Amino acid sequence: MLDNREILEKTEMKRTVWDVVDYVNWLFSKALDRNASDIHIEPTEHFLLVRFRQDWDFVIVDKIDKDNISPIITRLKVLSRVKIDENKKPQDWKIIYNYEKEWKNIDIRVSTLPTSYWEKVVMRILKPDATLTSIDKLWFIDSNLEKVREALKSSYWIILVAWPTWSWKSTTLFWVLKNYNPLEYNISTLEDPVEYQIDYVNQSQVRPDIWFTFATWLRSLVRQDPDIIMVWEIRDKETATLSVEAALTWHLVLSTIHTNSATATVQRLINMGVETFLLSSAMRMVISQRLVKKICTHCKKEKVVPEHILKIVKEQLYPIMDKSEVDSLVFYEWEWCEKCNNTWYKWRMWVHEVLIMEPYMEEMIIREASANEMTEEAKKHWMITILQDALIKSALWETTIEESLKLI
Repeated sequence: MLDNREILEKTEMKRTVWDVVDYVNWLFSKALDRNASDIHIEPTEHFLLVRFRQDWDFVIVDKIDKDNISPIITRLKVLSRVKIDENKKPQDWKIIYNYEKEWKNIDIRVSTLPTSYWEKVVMRILKPDATLTSIDKLWFIDSNLEKVREALKSSYWIILVAWPTWSWKSTTLFWVLKNYNPLEYNISTLEDPVEYQIDYVNQSQVRPDIWFTFATWLRSLVRQDPDIIMVWEIRDKETATLSVEAALTWHLVLSTIHTNSATATVQRLINMGVETFLLSSAMRMVISQRLVKKICTHCKKEKVVPEHILKIVKEQLYPIMDKSEVDSLVFYEWEWCEKCNNTWYKWRMWVHEVLIMEPYMEEMIIREASANEMTEEAKKHWMITILQDALIKSALWETTIEESLKLI
């Protein structure tokens, strides 16, 4: 197989884009046809590189002469309604593209960034997965799904989705939100930007340029008689404190936070300066998640697992499964076929870690225990770690050992 550098060298440069409008439309249509999540328009010294992020990997789509850079980027700026003559500062907004193949409008989030040669443009395609009709479609194992469903019965408290970059946190957050009937609750969101429109939900966009931030919005929102508040992301002490205080005044607060584990989320909020006595009283649940590649069911084959790998598997699964059951597990790996386009893996799936706030955790928060200490204690209370969840899904032939071990 050729790597991307070899593919780039062999790709013939397109000298002229005759109709920039048609070219941009073709680019959007091609990205949607291939289920790409992002489109990257990247100026270099000698040409314009066009890449898709597809199935989590980069695919080179086009290489265009540098004389075409200005018209293509200008066209994208016109569509996204940002300042055409501003090329020294980042800008972002979105494009609404009519995808004729499915007869629907697709939101495309646009971000521009000045570089050494011109402006780079990255576009995120916001196309909801129609198969995700409820929270039980998000690949939770049964024990975690039961915990999530129970936590979502709460009429107040704060529920967080913890995430590193590229873990589809917005999808999880929206399907948590969709657990509630908006005609039976007053639901309000503050987003940056508004990604998916939801009927009968009051959705607002932050505007830092006019000082309309998460914190200022939260202060106004509590006067709007809300039942459920979704804050797109907790980024600072002020937003964190206001979210916790809202949860303590009989509101259900849903939000995301950028951390690497469930217990690290608790530690981060403490480090932000949220008072531990408030946090221990307000927090209900943290869902930490990652994405792993899902094995192709049409070409999977049994895998012989090396002993040093089996040792890790046993160390992780013995505490939560019967020993004889672990010893008899069979694992699978990928093999190329037409069904998965010979790309080894075609789909992604979630792996999770669900931390429920119980009395033991409240005590640990009050005394500001470390994240590692919290994790070890949570495991004693049957929290399944992300690695354990991934290995369970490997044993169920949904992903592979290699994908699971990337989480270490």
